[in-house]
Amino acid sequence: MSITFTVEGKVIGQKHPLFTGWHIELPPREENHGDQLKLRDLITSIVVKEVDEFKNRQSERRLARVMSKQEIAQDAERGKVNPGESDLQPSVHAEDAIAVALQAFEDGLYFVFVDEIQQTHLDREVFLRTDSKVVFLRLTALVGG
Repeated sequence: MSITFTVEGKVIGQKHPLFTGWHIELPPREENHGDQLKLRDLITSIVVKEVDEFKNRQSERRLARVMSKQEIAQDAERGKVNPGESDLQPSVHAEDAIAVALQAFEDGLYFVFVDEIQQTHLDREVFLRTDSKVVFLRLTALVGG
């Protein structure tokens, strides 16, 4: 049985979250007794899913799309009409993104909470339920610090 849980991102000192209500589905992990996995594996799975989504968004932007008058008006209201057909050079590699995410955790640049319990060690198991909420709390460096 796979597990679907919610991921949210927050930044200390900001009223609005970075993102909220993002749902992720993880397949069962036989080596970790079903719905248990290590924090390292959880972060890795989330990063891989986000990299895949980013690549999909990049791929969609490469295609020119036909826009309705309403879509053009909405984009114009936001300040930019974008029909796609962009040649997006930056490429993201999952291995690099995983390494950066894990190093940032070890460096204390963000905290991870699973169901309101702070996770402090990458190699400790975390326990997810279908209604679990994983929060990434990014810290803000002080000026001059």
